Amino acid sequence: MARGNYSVVSEFILLGLTDNPELQVILFVVFLLIYLGSVLGNLGLVVLIQISPQLQTPMYFFLTHLAFIDFCFTSTITPNTLVNFLREVRSIKFYACAMQLMCFITFLVSELYLLSIMAYDRYVAICNPLLYVILMPKKLCIQIMASTYMYGFAVGLAQTLATFQLSFCDSYKVNHFYCDDVPLVELACSDTSIKELMLLIIAGFNTLCSLLIVIISYIFILFAVLRMRSAEGRRKAFSTCASHLTSITIYYGTIIFMYLQPKSSHSLDTDKLASVFYVIVIPLLNPLIYSLRNQEVKNSLKQVKEKLRLAGK
Repeated sequence: MARGNYSVVSEFILLGLTDNPELQVILFVVFLLIYLGSVLGNLGLVVLIQISPQLQTPMYFFLTHLAFIDFCFTSTITPNTLVNFLREVRSIKFYACAMQLMCFITFLVSELYLLSIMAYDRYVAICNPLLYVILMPKKLCIQIMASTYMYGFAVGLAQTLATFQLSFCDSYKVNHFYCDDVPLVELACSDTSIKELMLLIIAGFNTLCSLLIVIISYIFILFAVLRMRSAEGRRKAFSTCASHLTSITIYYGTIIFMYLQPKSSHSLDTDKLASVFYVIVIPLLNPLIYSLRNQEVKNSLKQVKEKLRLAGK
């Protein structure tokens, strides 16, 4: 790292999504509504699971953490983006940019592996229903989540240190609406080959490794479902997996598009649009997917509403 890096670049300018003032106002309103929906949906889902006795299973324990990660994930980026829509100079301090990148990567990696853990959980529940509670005790679930968060933090810290040890010289305009690895590496005036290789290997390993767990789990689930004699049993099994499969398809599809395409076909403008989807929109979609497509969640919500209605009389 160039020793002058910290004195030369003390802050970055985020170019954002648009310079059109009218469009910025529209985007501010849209992003604010989506963010409020994400906060309400994810924190509401966490509270609902915690207060509903019928949702005290490993599946909903992991769903609680998915909602928590989605809340933290979007809160790392969206509030600062909203403020920048109202500012003429969209600046972010050097260390604030590093912190934002580290938190972003931490929650990104944590969610990747959490989705694969949830696939394994569905495999155990469907293929070994009588041993489900024994194979997935609360203590093990807590240990799995602790390991997921620690690994996500380790990856986030390593990638952030590697990025901010690059020399940026007088380059400070980031072609994005938040601090992300790819546009930051584009700014560097020192050799980025090691960082680019590190980004490709780690992103590829985490995406493909977690996706492999998902694929293997669902192959076993498919075979188990096809062996079921009851049509109602098959329908219920597919129903419990539908929400998770929807989340996986949306999330992994966007991540693969963003980080595993060849450098020659990379477009930062296209990446910004994709980022809007998985940073802003997906955290809103997940609570909707798991509440609208999950009968147990809908029943619990009805019971809570009924209790509140009776308490208000």
